[in-house]
Amino acid sequence: MIAIASDHAGLELKKEIAAYLDGQGLEYKDFGTYTPESCDYPIYGAAAARAVASGECDRGILVCGTGIGIALAANKIKGIRCATCGDCFSAEMTRRHNDANMIALGARVIGGGLALKIVEIFLNTPFEGGRHARRVGLIMDLENES
Repeated sequence: MIAIASDHAGLELKKEIAAYLDGQGLEYKDFGTYTPESCDYPIYGAAAARAVASGECDRGILVCGTGIGIALAANKIKGIRCATCGDCFSAEMTRRHNDANMIALGARVIGGGLALKIVEIFLNTPFEGGRHARRVGLIMDLENES
């Protein structure tokens, strides 16, 4: 199960991503927003991130205007590694080296075609483990600092 969420700026791109997921036969849960009225991205990003962190969803895809704000909100949830991606190489590497469990996309930064390719890469690229697992562990240890 994949968590998806957006703010008003990312709503239309989120709909394109949902249609792509439907076409691939992939299950997802939409955490909002559902209307184009102005809203606060931390609410929706955090809701999707909580679902990933709890195990309800395996991965998450977030969308706001730049992908930055919603990623910052998601990364405040313990257990989340959300990377803002605007290109295919970053999407691949954040899975291979960082074991990212969420990505954030900027609807005002990238178009639909590129966004769907990034989603495809994110969903189909495995984590390499090895030396990268140690580094991911060090990142996750930072959550326990006060």
